[in-house]
Amino acid sequence: MRLGRVTGNVVATHKNEKLTGAKLLLVQPLAAAGTPDGRPLLAVDTAQAGVGDTVLLVIEGRAAGQALRRRAAPVDVAIVGVVDTIDTGSTRPRAT
Repeated sequence: MRLGRVTGNVVATHKNEKLTGAKLLLVQPLAAAGTPDGRPLLAVDTAQAGVGDTVLLVIEGRAAGQALRRRAAPVDVAIVGVVDTIDTGSTRPRAT
């Protein structure tokens, strides 16, 4: 799993039938320090995330497809959780 921040919504009027009704979001992967780490990714949202949320990502195809709970869905990245806080063990937890 990876951390990411939702940066936008993606609307696709024509898409694979297995993705009908699925919400697509643009997500920037994050390093542990909260800084951008890599290129933005297109993710299927399974956790009711929104723009600005810090999220948990599954980036393996099989696990991402299982998160959507649709057999043989063409999914590489899925949002599986919305992060409330991150505690790195320092004296002050970082809120998101």
